[in-house]
Amino acid sequence: MECAQSVGIDLPLKALVWEDGSAQVWLGYNDPEYLGKRHEVPSCQVAATLRKTLTGLAEAVIAK
Repeated sequence: MECAQSVGIDLPLKALVWEDGSAQVWLGYNDPEYLGKRHEVPSCQVAATLRKTLTGLAEAVIAK
C-alpha cells in the first residue's frame, strides 16, 4: 500500500499449500511484483523486497 493504496484489495498476502493426487505438495501465492504491475506501480521497491523474502521462505521450505 506504500506505493499504491489500491493494492489493499490484495492484502494481506495469502499462500496456498496443497497436495495433488500423486502426493506432490505445491505452494502457490501471488508474486508481489505481479501485484505491483496489476496496480500500475511496477517499480515499487517494497514489492521487490517482499518478493525476495517470499522466495527465500519458499526455498527454505523446499530444502527441508
